[in-house]
Amino acid sequence: MVPPSSGMCNEVKEQTLSLAKCIEIALNNATSAKKAKYNLKLQGADVLKNYGTFLPKLSFSTSYTPSALSKTFIQYDPSIPPYKIKTESASINLALATSLNLFNGFSDYASLQSALNKEQAAKYTLSRALQTIVYDVTQYYYQVLLNRELLDIARENLLSVKDQLTLTDRQFQIGLKSRTDLYQQQAAAAESSLSVIQAETRMQRSMIELLRRLQIDPLTKISIEPAPNELTVAFSSKPDRDSLITLAYERRSDLKSKGFETKAAKWQITQSRAAWYPHLDLNVNVSSGGTEFMRQSYGGYTTDYSYPPLSDQLRNSIGYSVGLSLSWSIFDGFQRHYNVESAKINHLNQKLDYDDLKNNIALDLQLATNDYVSALMQIEKSKVSLTASSSAFQDIKRKYELGATGFVELSTARGSLFNARSNLSQATYNLALQKSVLDYATGTILIPSQPESSK
Repeated sequence: MVPPSSGMCNEVKEQTLSLAKCIEIALNNATSAKKAKYNLKLQGADVLKNYGTFLPKLSFSTSYTPSALSKTFIQYDPSIPPYKIKTESASINLALATSLNLFNGFSDYASLQSALNKEQAAKYTLSRALQTIVYDVTQYYYQVLLNRELLDIARENLLSVKDQLTLTDRQFQIGLKSRTDLYQQQAAAAESSLSVIQAETRMQRSMIELLRRLQIDPLTKISIEPAPNELTVAFSSKPDRDSLITLAYERRSDLKSKGFETKAAKWQITQSRAAWYPHLDLNVNVSSGGTEFMRQSYGGYTTDYSYPPLSDQLRNSIGYSVGLSLSWSIFDGFQRHYNVESAKINHLNQKLDYDDLKNNIALDLQLATNDYVSALMQIEKSKVSLTASSSAFQDIKRKYELGATGFVELSTARGSLFNARSNLSQATYNLALQKSVLDYATGTILIPSQPESSK
């Protein structure tokens, strides 16, 4: 996320954004997508770690002692006082050890299978996170467009009311309209001005919410310019609910993710049961060492011991050992029993979550289908209402200007026309929003390809 501008003197350039551009920016900046990618990377490392459990462990150790001094007393004859012996030496030791697990109750295999399923779950979790970002941005993008159009309608209505107020004032001056008509028209203009202010507030709020989802500099000025066919909706009739539910079961990434998490939890039961079985390991050790020099002093005499070169000693002093080690925990205070039961409960909970998600998908699609059909009907009714309201307003306006009708009829007709235009705009964008809801509920939202630098 880009931090806010620190200096007031820095001029913030205005950005013109389409829906595709908004989605691209959000996908690059959203923290939820980044976290999902990090989790996927971690799961990949976990899979590699579990593959490594099938390979032998290898360790190397060495020690070099350039100088060692020890002092002891030794007595060869009880009649003679003991000798004080001082020993000085230098030595080197090398050791190579390896161990390979031969059997541990299939714990390694179960752990690997669990890790593989978790990795698949993380991939689908990332996919669903990206779909959620696209869906969220699309919703608020359309909301900005709708609020902008409603603002334009409110402003046009205000201009119409002001023009009518000017005409009424002139007619009042020459005695064609009463003072009451003038006051009523002034009140209508004030009310229309209030509607514009409210529409501007809604517009600004929706723009801020869109900026929040883009996660860019909050001081950035943006303008929305829809690309061609952004409001084109594929369905023109009632969608088949059962087909959409079947499609959702096949395509929903979060359902697939939960399915792999359930499989991973089942393998964890096998992993927990492995503690009941013995562990068998193969151990191989290779070591070598050498003494660079050794000197002993006792009774006033010093003896230097000569050794072959260290390279010869290391080469000719190699020793090794091969062995099997078996360990079996007989009783651990019921800890293993608890671990197995805990894994079972976790698996059962994952299955319940999977079933609940599957049921919720079906219910959400029923609601989304009904809302979509309702949006289709609203558009048709709104078009009819707009045509009728427009014709009625024009007729009543002409009669009002001629003095054949009163202000109440004119105000009612203008309100009906304003509402009809607003309802058609809302119905149009609502249909696009409901199509987006259907795509999200079925898991068919398209995720734009991202550049490698953003992955």
